[in-house]
Amino acid sequence: MRRTRTLAGIGIAAAALLALTACNSGTPTTSGDGGGGSEEPAADSTPWTIEKDVKIDGSPTFDRISSSGTVKVGVKEDQPGLGYLDPVTNERTGFDVDIARWMAASLGVDPEKIEFQAIASANREQAIVNGDIDYYVGTYSITDKRKEQISFAGPYFITGQGLLVASDSKIKSVDDLDSSTTVCSATGSTPIQNIKTNYPEVPTKEYDTYSKCVEDLKNGQVDAVTTDEAILIGYAAQDPDKIKVVGEPFSEERYGIGVAKGDTALVEYFDEQLTDGGDIWQQIFDNNLGASGVKATQPEVDPVG
Repeated sequence: MRRTRTLAGIGIAAAALLALTACNSGTPTTSGDGGGGSEEPAADSTPWTIEKDVKIDGSPTFDRISSSGTVKVGVKEDQPGLGYLDPVTNERTGFDVDIARWMAASLGVDPEKIEFQAIASANREQAIVNGDIDYYVGTYSITDKRKEQISFAGPYFITGQGLLVASDSKIKSVDDLDSSTTVCSATGSTPIQNIKTNYPEVPTKEYDTYSKCVEDLKNGQVDAVTTDEAILIGYAAQDPDKIKVVGEPFSEERYGIGVAKGDTALVEYFDEQLTDGGDIWQQIFDNNLGASGVKATQPEVDPVG
């Protein structure tokens, strides 16, 4: 029996937001280009090991990876602390990115053989269905609708939907949203669908990335940005004088690893790595988000699918 680990509530204290700017302990070195390429974490910050002689019977995805010697992983690169590509240093960092690296290592893939691809929220299912990527790790909420097209391993993290507003905003929670407040989020994301379904009177604006929403918020073109609170903490930490996270989470989002529909063998394998790797998970979390003050423990994995 694995040790039970459940996610505690995400604290939104000012000190936590400021601390997140220092969350990237274990900064990776970079090899390859910024758009895709492979980025390898520094040796002394890697809690996982590269497995040898891996065999996964019945997984077309693993067969493809084994044949090519490389793994193609879809990620986000505009989410500080989770999935972020520094435009200056070209370093790729974040909790999700390191989960992706850990899974690649469990498949026996050397870090320099990982090809990261930044894929917008609206295009994730199609990228997996088309075989453009082998799996996706990037604040990817497990939903029944998505399970119609792909399969999920995990969850490896649980968070909740929140709101990011200007520092001088009068909005204190989702209850303050109305027809006069415009809310921005990523096209195809669970949060924007939640707003449209549950708060239909609230005007919405959509972009392919959350970072564009954040820029609109800073420029006064929208009144709030909504997505998972874990993501919003990172943005607030970058510019705490201008933006802040408010209210309590008003949903539950369970992040999973997206894989090809029906690749049960790979899902079971990833679930096993997550189940047996609690200490690795905790080190990855601490390296990337621990300094933020966020209190988190690893959740149990769901049944296969």
